Amino acid sequence: MKLDRGWVWRVLLLSLAVAAAAVVAQEKQPEVDVSDVDEDMGLDEEEMKVLMAEEEDEEEEEATVMDEEHSDETHETGAADGKAGSDANVSFQVTYKTPVPTGDVYFSETFDDGSLDRWQLSKTVKGDADDEIAKYDGKWTVEQLKENKVPGDQGLVLKSRAKHHAIAALLDKPFVFQDEPLVVQYEVNFQDGIDCGGAYIKLLSDTDDLTLEQFHDRTPYTIMFGPDKCGEDYKLHFIFRHVNPLNKDAEEKHAKRADVDLKKFYTDKKTHLYTLVLNPDNSYEMFIDQSSVSRGSLLHDVVPPVNPPKDIDDPNDAKPDDWDERAKIPDPEAVKPDDWDEDAPAKIEDPDALKPEGWLDDEAEFVSDPNAEKPEDWDEEMDGEWEAPQIPNPACETAPGCGEWKRPMINNPQYKGKWKAPLVDNPNYQGVWKPRKIDNPDYFEDLQPFRMSPFKAVGLELWSMTSDIYFDNFIITSHKEVADRWASDSWGLKKLVASANEPGIFAQLMLAAEERPWLWVIYILTVGLPVGLTVLFCWPKKSDDYVYKKVDLPKADVVEEEEEEEEEEEEEAAAAAADEEDKAAEATEGAPAAGEKEEEEEDDNGAEAGGDNLEGDDDDEEEEEEEEEEEEEEEESKAPERTLENESNEGGDVTEESHKQAVRKRKVRKD
Repeated sequence: MKLDRGWVWRVLLLSLAVAAAAVVAQEKQPEVDVSDVDEDMGLDEEEMKVLMAEEEDEEEEEATVMDEEHSDETHETGAADGKAGSDANVSFQVTYKTPVPTGDVYFSETFDDGSLDRWQLSKTVKGDADDEIAKYDGKWTVEQLKENKVPGDQGLVLKSRAKHHAIAALLDKPFVFQDEPLVVQYEVNFQDGIDCGGAYIKLLSDTDDLTLEQFHDRTPYTIMFGPDKCGEDYKLHFIFRHVNPLNKDAEEKHAKRADVDLKKFYTDKKTHLYTLVLNPDNSYEMFIDQSSVSRGSLLHDVVPPVNPPKDIDDPNDAKPDDWDERAKIPDPEAVKPDDWDEDAPAKIEDPDALKPEGWLDDEAEFVSDPNAEKPEDWDEEMDGEWEAPQIPNPACETAPGCGEWKRPMINNPQYKGKWKAPLVDNPNYQGVWKPRKIDNPDYFEDLQPFRMSPFKAVGLELWSMTSDIYFDNFIITSHKEVADRWASDSWGLKKLVASANEPGIFAQLMLAAEERPWLWVIYILTVGLPVGLTVLFCWPKKSDDYVYKKVDLPKADVVEEEEEEEEEEEEEAAAAAADEEDKAAEATEGAPAAGEKEEEEEDDNGAEAGGDNLEGDDDDEEEEEEEEEEEEEEEESKAPERTLENESNEGGDVTEESHKQAVRKRKVRKD
């Protein structure tokens, strides 16, 4: 089968494109490889040893198949003693040790001790809420993850839905914005997804009247950071309160939205790491799972801007009464045409309409229900006279209509509407009026918005329609490296366990196909097309036993050969008759006389001379015959190959040809 190579390449490229689309549609299969985690988090070998094994025994770094239930005793003592445990969800043994900050930090919390002694529940109420839900009575607990548990690791879990929650804890020392960056980091897992609610934290401002028991939505804060979702609006908040240096009022400044789609972080039921970095040069950057999702400047990328405009509109300026803002005006010279009828109706009755046959003019379209009965409790004094409800007239069901017939309405071809003069350019147009600009009396310029109000506590004040929101591993520091090391000892292990427990690539493809059946077409093309092309081009070829087909000679050549054969037969018959006559003449003639012998000798001499000429002619004729034979051989070599049976026939034809040539030679010699 012969195919165009360009077509083949197009098919191959199409199959590769389809395969690529199928791979992009699905998430990549995470490989459970220590080296991969090392690359993602920038860890060295020594840090991975701390992450995967106890320091006493390096052999425990290797993963081994385990499938045991994690007991309550291990759950209680795992954090304190740093002992290894196992869980039904963990497909290999892991060693978890409560992370310890490696540098200077302002706050760190792992919840691995199982208590909330450091945290204070709010006992106040929300000011602008209904009394039924105003109280901050949502429940908090410390427990493990539902899925992908890490033995010994626990977190803070919001347990109630449709309630207000508030909990806070003091920092080890207040954070003052001076010359060091601010790094805030924590983990969130929406274990049951989320319908409407947030998982953000607030850094509570350092004020004299700050009381954690009275923590509520109006408690002053310096920064609010974290995920929030309601409906299909997925956000990552970064809000800071900027204090006006003139009047000391605080105003919220919202950073621009994230540059990536955040939906998957709310729906995949995995633990995600949220990080905020503020630098003294007024730059900020937000990370999710250590990947940047938004960055900008506190001076230029927040709404409203930190610094107000220098000039503002004069509030006392007013537009003059004679100011003409009309760019177009009706043409004052235009006149309504005489035939313009403004009173003509837009709709008229159709004059060509005819009443359908069988129309029941005397029947009402609706009649009283004969089966209806007045209710027993009907009071005519209170309710008035009772009337049966109206129902469609049964007599009209088979008729084209009932009641008075009216012609249908159609558009009036004479209708033009109210006449208006055409618009022309306004010669007095002065443009759109704007008030004059004046100096802004409230103008200020703050070139260091990074230097915000100090804060001394971290709190969660949330409303959620979804329960079981998991928080863990809070850290506030001035060094990004410290936060990264903290993440490698905590979130990195969660990521490793979640990757190990994810289904294989084929299971993911099957799940995706169940949700989107059209993916089966892509799967079939991706698998079937390469297989088909492989079979087409790589299948073993047939043996070299060729079968030669008989090729009929051209009819014109056959007719010529038949004519030549007839001529040759006639020539042969004539030659045979001439030979017989010669023989008879020689037998009847006697011996020649002597004089005749001399004449014969003379004749012989002349014949020899003529024979020499004949021999010269014979040589030329032989050369011409050889050329003809060579041409015939070339034609025979160009002819199609024949079967063995046809070859035997060709042998007979060759014999006949040689015989014909011999006859021609004899004829030439005789001539």
